[in-house]
Amino acid sequence: MSPLAATIPASAGIGLRFPHHESVVRDRPPVGWLEVHTENYMGGGAPLLALEVARRDYPISLHGVGLSLGSADGLDPTHLGRIRDLDRRIEAGLVSEHLSWSIADGVYLGDLLPLPMTEEALAVVCANVARFQDAIGRRVLIENPSSYLRYRHSTMPEREFLVATAERTGCGVLLDVNNVFVSARNHGWDADAYLEAIPVSIVGEIHLAGHSVRRFGNQTIRIDDHGSPVCEAVWSLYRRALRRFGPIPTLIERDNHIPPLPALVAEATRAQALLDEVRHADAA
Repeated sequence: MSPLAATIPASAGIGLRFPHHESVVRDRPPVGWLEVHTENYMGGGAPLLALEVARRDYPISLHGVGLSLGSADGLDPTHLGRIRDLDRRIEAGLVSEHLSWSIADGVYLGDLLPLPMTEEALAVVCANVARFQDAIGRRVLIENPSSYLRYRHSTMPEREFLVATAERTGCGVLLDVNNVFVSARNHGWDADAYLEAIPVSIVGEIHLAGHSVRRFGNQTIRIDDHGSPVCEAVWSLYRRALRRFGPIPTLIERDNHIPPLPALVAEATRAQALLDEVRHADAA
């Protein structure tokens, strides 16, 4: 199987979304790599052709949103085959998915839903991750979720569940720093303790995104909506993550209220400065 970061550099990239296809190809912004949502390109046509053009200038990471690794029904073999075919066609540097479920009894629910943190759910996830890796012939990364509720019958912390999945299957972790921050604030646990619990060797990519803050009665909830710039508290947590994990491929992720391309590039430039800071400190 491929190593964690075969062709994705330990630099800052941006999520490539449809509104920026033309400008990315035309202007070649100064970012290290691009990441796309896998399902947007499995149907071929103009989107895939545009991605192939971008691939000439940038390494590409495939980030899935629809495989449903937590489904007890198993994985859709047709979906797996399409991921494999796209991976080979694009020669992706990384392939990743979410630690969540979104399909039940063959019905796609249109959201990344949280899992109960139990041994039973862990067994399901590990079986599906193993099948995923076998189907595409490479190691994949699994992203930690953002969460807004906890199951009463959960028996382990999320970070323990994530690490156990990596240990049992050999997969890596896509560490979404914004998700760590959001979940920590929503549930009252320590974001830095979460980072400390993740082995350095299994982290292959970092995501940075914005979130919104909403009030529901007397409660304040942070929502991972990918619709705003990265906030200062998340930038601070990212800096601490880099001190622990070292320079890691880092993505600026924006899916809603997508700004002009220069705004994304500016955030990537800020992330790159922090990556360079850590790299120079390690070399000193």
